[in-house]
Amino acid sequence: MKTQKIINECKGGVLFIDEAYYLYKPDNERDYGAEAIEILLQVMENQRDELVVILAGYKEPMDKFYESNPGLSSRIANHIDFPDYTVEELLKISKLMLEDQQYQLTPDAEIALAQYIQKRKEKPLFANARSVKNALDRARMRQANRIFESRGQILTKKELVNLEAQDILQSSVFNA
Repeated sequence: MKTQKIINECKGGVLFIDEAYYLYKPDNERDYGAEAIEILLQVMENQRDELVVILAGYKEPMDKFYESNPGLSSRIANHIDFPDYTVEELLKISKLMLEDQQYQLTPDAEIALAQYIQKRKEKPLFANARSVKNALDRARMRQANRIFESRGQILTKKELVNLEAQDILQSSVFNA
């Protein structure tokens, strides 16, 4: 009923399902994903002029997801594989994220972040901008701790808004 309700709300528009592979979890006996997929397939076949369905997610889990139902992959008209962002692109994204929060990287921190991103991309479960956002959140927390440890000192705005290399370099990626 929930699946049909969502589909009805999206008619005349787009149904975007991010991380679509979570619809199907065969190891969970209380999973209704298979039923949701069947309903989606029927709608995609019988009401294709009323709704655009976009299924998104990481390539390998999506490939397994398509195997969950024999008709699923063939009913998807276009399969687009977007490459991961480059280190340079992720650095630009990082700067935009920090700018929105009124932070900035020192030149040394920018070099450290580029090194972090390069190493993190080689590890499993890399999630592009989400991994970078998480790294920046941790760096901001380290920066706050570093500032807190300097109690009694008068701090400038520059010290409050700058992330230093040490805030990045304390990451487990560098210490593994």
